[in-house]
Amino acid sequence: MFFKKRERPPAPVVHAGDDDFDEAVLHSSGIALVDFWAPWCAPCRMMGPILDEIAIEQAERGVTVVKVNSDEAPQTSERFEIRSIPTLIFFKDGEPLFEMVGLVPKPVIERELDEIRGSAETD
Repeated sequence: MFFKKRERPPAPVVHAGDDDFDEAVLHSSGIALVDFWAPWCAPCRMMGPILDEIAIEQAERGVTVVKVNSDEAPQTSERFEIRSIPTLIFFKDGEPLFEMVGLVPKPVIERELDEIRGSAETD
């Protein structure tokens, strides 16, 4: 017996580089989750589906997932002192809050986003 895989909507992920990072992240309002990655990085490829799910599920909650290919955006990677990938940096209203390095499970990312959103509601 075969089952047809259900189609998922495309993830609303923003791809940014050196030329448009500031506009996509630093000059935006709300929460941005920025993933510094590279196509040759196995843990980065494993993070891809997790971030796609978060982008789909959290878009209506004001979260934007931004992917930055560190090989193609060396100036932005250097500005944020990216030494290991994947590196996730959480931004709120254009300000970097904190970062996580390595493969991060989806529940951990969701917990951090909930905390950021909770602190935004009490501000």
